[in-house]
Amino acid sequence: MSGSAEILAAFRELANSKQLDRTELHGLLQDGIHAALAKKHGVNVQAEVEINEEKGAIRIVLLKTVVEEVTDPSREMLLEEARFEDPEFQVGDVMEIPVDFAEFGRTAVQAAKQRIIQRVREGERTRIRDEFSGRVGDLLSGEVQQIERGKLVVMLNKFREAEAIIPYREQNHREHYHQGEPVRAVLKRVEDTPKGPRLILSRSDALFVQALFKLEVPEIQQGIVEIKAAAREVGSRTKIAVTSRDEAVDPVGACVGLKGSRVQAVVNELGGERIDIVPWSPDPERFAKLALAPARVARVFSDALSRTIQAVVDEDQLSLAIGRNGQNVRLASELTGWKIDLYSSREWMEKGGEAPLFAPLPEEGEEDADVPLNEIEGLETSTVAVLAEAGYHTLNDILDLDRDDLLRLPGIAPVEADRIMAIIDELTMEEDADGGSSVTGGQG
Repeated sequence: MSGSAEILAAFRELANSKQLDRTELHGLLQDGIHAALAKKHGVNVQAEVEINEEKGAIRIVLLKTVVEEVTDPSREMLLEEARFEDPEFQVGDVMEIPVDFAEFGRTAVQAAKQRIIQRVREGERTRIRDEFSGRVGDLLSGEVQQIERGKLVVMLNKFREAEAIIPYREQNHREHYHQGEPVRAVLKRVEDTPKGPRLILSRSDALFVQALFKLEVPEIQQGIVEIKAAAREVGSRTKIAVTSRDEAVDPVGACVGLKGSRVQAVVNELGGERIDIVPWSPDPERFAKLALAPARVARVFSDALSRTIQAVVDEDQLSLAIGRNGQNVRLASELTGWKIDLYSSREWMEKGGEAPLFAPLPEEGEEDADVPLNEIEGLETSTVAVLAEAGYHTLNDILDLDRDDLLRLPGIAPVEADRIMAIIDELTMEEDADGGSSVTGGQG
């Protein structure tokens, strides 16, 4: 194979593998040939390079200006030498000297190829940087290419040449991946390295949960519903605060979906992680009350200077507001961006709080004896949605249901029916023992 045919074949392969268009490929090839000419003839060499890909030929012509005294042999030629070729040459004319590609030799061909490969890589880096620098927060998919010292190296389905990794700290350590497995993650940031841009992906960041909701909820994609804040303890629980630009669209309902289908799709991707979806409010006191769900908050007081919220809850809501190992109040604090101090009503009164903080206690048999289903610990959001669709909204609504009744509801599997019956049994026992409801919602 001739030198020109060899290099053209190599660059056709580059064009296919790197998805370069022909114009860009030819430009890179011409740059590479100019570099090889400069190495052979001098840095200021001038030449015309024409590429005929169909014939597999490259035409190279050196251009030298005719002068009386040569100061730069790479681009100039003596008048006497020029007239050996053609007696008509005059000073200032440009002499065209054809160059056989074979003159380059294998070393020069390799130099040209290396130059082009380098330019291709630089072009790749620029394209990757341009493609992804504005896509932080987007969901990306690919497959696990290899596992190196705890980090997952991912080959993206699109832009396979981009270097993408999920560092150990950005993984959900309840999940285990193997080489070749498909994986989805959120783009957290783009890092510049000596080898080019590196995409840092995450499955542990709250951004991942937001990206999943964007995928499942058309109203978020359309900009009608917006996730204003998110807080997450990976593998355990996430809280998101949502708002709607359209009063006719309920942002929480949009994220939950019909019979809980949307939120359940997100929960499944997260391996069963609990998700609290609360309305966002620009008022920090109201937002704090909403963020502490599923606990009911009696009163809140804020100090803007220290960005501290003091939240007062009834005695039977305190453990729910705090959450297991302090998780609920910790996530609520992260969600709002304010430090939240919790007090029971008794603690607040002993502290010298205002007397008329609370509404009169309900009469026996009124609302305190009943509890909304979304405040019952152990009931998934999707299950609550299925029950609500069937007309069951509170604990009292489901107390008389049996297992067969539950199985008749669409979306309730036998395992879930057994779990609901166990929860009812447990709560009924608590009521019998205490003489009243002491149900706590959410994950304690």
